[in-house]
Amino acid sequence: MVPIGTVCNQTNLRQLQLEDSLLHKRLLLCIDFDTVIPLKPIAFLGDSLARLRDFPPDARAEAGHQLREVQQGNDPADWKPITTVARGVRESRIRKVSGAFRVIYLASSGERVVVLHAFHKKTQQTPQRDIELAASRYRAWKG
Repeated sequence: MVPIGTVCNQTNLRQLQLEDSLLHKRLLLCIDFDTVIPLKPIAFLGDSLARLRDFPPDARAEAGHQLREVQQGNDPADWKPITTVARGVRESRIRKVSGAFRVIYLASSGERVVVLHAFHKKTQQTPQRDIELAASRYRAWKG
């Protein structure tokens, strides 16, 4: 690396050009890495978006982060399949100081992520009404 303030001669001018070229390539690699990840759009069914927005800030931020992972084709940090709703439906589990929250979604629907339901989980077992609501939204969406 040529120190700032160095008088340029042919030798260190070439070194500066190489460093500039490497820096340019590294910057492009970083830009490509950070910005060219295709994201699947998200479809929120029913009141799932409103319910997600009602989460406390810590849980809402984590749910947003986990949905972003799903949009990029990754798995959320903590999830399990919900086969009682339909094949391919998953539940993202969010545990924060403010409580336990769930986002039920379908990511294997082709070009989009479909959020079927979002809710604050208050009991050990997922309430049947939440599973039934997600299932009915899935059936309506599938047509």
